[in-house]
Amino acid sequence: MDVLTKEQRHKAMSHIKSKDTSIELALRKELWSKGYRYRKNYKALPGTPDIVLTKYKIVIFCDGELFHGKDWEVLRPRLLKGSNPEYWIKKIERNMERDRENDKKLLFMGWTVIHFWGNDILKNPERCIKVIEEAIFDDMIKKVTEL
Repeated sequence: MDVLTKEQRHKAMSHIKSKDTSIELALRKELWSKGYRYRKNYKALPGTPDIVLTKYKIVIFCDGELFHGKDWEVLRPRLLKGSNPEYWIKKIERNMERDRENDKKLLFMGWTVIHFWGNDILKNPERCIKVIEEAIFDDMIKKVTEL
């Protein structure tokens, strides 16, 4: 395993984007090709969702596995062995907590919340689209039954 200097690590981390990531672009491309129109990085909602289908009140978050704590029970012990474990564990646990808080706010506001892991988007974007289309269908059914 290569050990980076503090400067090398800082440079690498500074290049990590929070908007227009490869996973977001992949999912947005699929949505657009299917004819779905959306807003991206919608600041009017809690958590600034990556993709928002305002017509259907659906918000979509494209979560990176590391920063959002996928398989936390496996990841946490690995972080403990790495450099600066206190910082990373605190940071990721806070990200996970913030995700839960934003999800609750959005649900209370009547939005459907969908989270996809980055690798799931890249490996099988069609499956992600299917999940979104099921949520759209559920929204349409709900609107019809309200009439």
